[in-house]
This record gives sequence, C-alpha cells and structure tokens, in this order.
Amino acid sequence: MHLPSPTRLADTIMDRTLLGYSSLGYAARRGFWPPDPPPGALTGKTAIVTGAKGGLGKAAALGLARLGARVRIVVRDAAGGRTAADEIARAVAGAQIVVDECDVSLLSDVRRYATGIDEPIHVLVHNAGVMPPERRETAEGNELMLATHVLGPHLMTALLEPRLAAAAPSRVIWVSSGGMYGQRLRVDDPQYRDSAYQPATGYARTKRMQVVLAGLWAQRLHETSIAVYSMHPGWSDTPGVAASLPRFRALARPVLRTPEQGADTIVWLAASTPAPAGGGFWHDRAARPQYYLPSTRETAEDRAAFWDACQRATAGPGDAAP
Repeated sequence: MHLPSPTRLADTIMDRTLLGYSSLGYAARRGFWPPDPPPGALTGKTAIVTGAKGGLGKAAALGLARLGARVRIVVRDAAGGRTAADEIARAVAGAQIVVDECDVSLLSDVRRYATGIDEPIHVLVHNAGVMPPERRETAEGNELMLATHVLGPHLMTALLEPRLAAAAPSRVIWVSSGGMYGQRLRVDDPQYRDSAYQPATGYARTKRMQVVLAGLWAQRLHETSIAVYSMHPGWSDTPGVAASLPRFRALARPVLRTPEQGADTIVWLAASTPAPAGGGFWHDRAARPQYYLPSTRETAEDRAAFWDACQRATAGPGDAAP
C-alpha cells in the first residue's frame, strides 16, 4: 500500500500508539486502503476456516461466503458449528457451508481430518485459538496453546499442501495477534514445562511463533502458487476476549472492533486480486513491521531450530525423521 507521506506518518503513529488496533483505527484507514475484492471473487472456490463457531472465525467464514466461497468451518463442537452455519446461511442467500468436526489441538485428529479432505482447497485460515488461565496439556501431552496455535496448524498445512497445490493459486492465512510484538521467539521450553506459566505471555509467545512459522512456510512454498500470510485483527470484541480478558474488554469495549471489522483483512487476503506477495505480517490490508523492539528479533538459527522442533513434534509414527 503506497501512501502519501503525511498519511503514512499518521498510519505509523496509529500503530505505535495502538490506536490503530481499535475501531477508530479501522475507521480512519478505510479511507485509504486497497479496494474490496469484487463480488463473486471466490465463486467456485473452497475455503477452510478453523475455530469458526463464533468471533473472528465465524466473521471470516461469513465474509468468504459473501464472496461466493464454499466454506468448510472447522469446530470442536459440531452443534455449535451447525448453529454458526445456520446463522451464515440466513445472512447470505445460497451460502454453501459445511461443518467439519476436528480438534486442532490434537495432532491425531488433525491427521484424521486433513487426510480425509479429497478436494482442492483454495483458502486455509488458521484461526482456532485458546487462552486457558492455567497450564493445560492435551491428551497427547502438548501444552494446549502451543498445540492449538502452532503444532496443529503446522501439521494441517503440511497435510493439506497437496490440496492447496491442486487449487493453486491458493492462500494460507495465520490469524495472529498484535500481542506478539512484545515477545521474542522462544525455542527453549515452548511447552512451559520448566518455567512459570502466564496466560497472556504464553498466548503472545505462540502468536509470535505463528508469525515466524508463517514466514518459514512462505519461504518453503515461494516457488509454488501457494501464498502464505500472517495477520492480526486488532482489538476485536469476540467471545474469546470476553472469556479470557474480561477486564481489558470492560475498559476497551467502546473502541473494540466488531468481529467483522477484525476479520476484514483475513477476507481481503483470501480474495484480493491480484494476490498480495506471500509472506509478511498484515493488518488493515497492509503489511506491517514484524518487530518494534530489537530484543524481540530472533536469529536465523532460532528460526531453523524452531522449524525442526515443529517437525519433530508433529511427526507421526510412520513418518521419516525430519
């Protein structure tokens, strides 16, 4: 996005002061951001959105459906998923919504789900998220946030790569958070086994991991027609925020974005023509800095070690060693 110097300065100030994360930032930027995708931009295409029972995921599914996509919403709770699908169908005439049940935090379930997909996938949105108040492990022994935000999406991307290639040009979108700016990639103790668990810090760490991992996937797939992005939705009024950050929501509620405003960049990245260049960390339809603090920059060695750790953690019993 090429902006005149005064507008670019205002845009930068909004980010540095966090004002850009709010509904005020959304309203201000709408005046100079790229155009909406054309009507029907996703007609004949299939999208997968994880964590789509409510909040950003449901809003993203709604936006994709409005552009003509057939949307597979991935949920742990099939009944809640059907409710979301019905709401989208009432809002979008002729919407094609499929409810898929899968617990993204369980690698065995991700493997079952992804290997069962037998159609080209044009858009994959990694949105499922959790922030438990105390450290929890999945039945497979992984810390819950790490499994949900990092390991499950990593495995799903790997297993769906042939389906994404069959639909190329296709796009993978990781829904991260602006909270990741305060954290460095931590390769040591990603499971919080040896250090004190702090929910907000742990959440931000895994959101930094998502941005790094999306960048590594973008590098891996740069010679294909599969584009990979990470983005953050700003401060949005979602059930997850209400449950996990009630005090923040109470204070910031007057300026929180709606879920549809938070999901706008997800939908735009999925459907804009021509597709933005793969890679980068996006917010309000523009690539944003991935670091504001020098102390949060990781090394190339850190990134390589992190990729190897993800590969080892997600390898199945019959997989070759990475």
